Amino acid sequence: MATNPSIITRDTDKIADVTGNLYESVSVISKRARQISSKMKEELNNKLAEFASGVDNLEEVFENREQIEISKFYERMPKAGSIAIDEFIEGKTYHSYRENSEE
Repeated sequence: MATNPSIITRDTDKIADVTGNLYESVSVISKRARQISSKMKEELNNKLAEFASGVDNLEEVFENREQIEISKFYERMPKAGSIAIDEFIEGKTYHSYRENSEE
């Protein structure tokens, strides 16, 4: 049985070293992954919106080769989580702590 080439084993110590806590690092990574995913979805929707016909009649809906190619391009892109982990480990992700002002 072949393994999925998109599955990568990550060194959890490297991930934890950035913040000093694995769970905190995962929290930062997950927030960044959501940002990336949202941006990618917005870009895809904007590109696909150019092909929207506004017609609900199934007989008038046709297959658009460009639309299919755009969709396939986004399917082949790295997953948002993988991008977020790479950015985090490379120090490209900014994170900070909120100050709790209790008097």
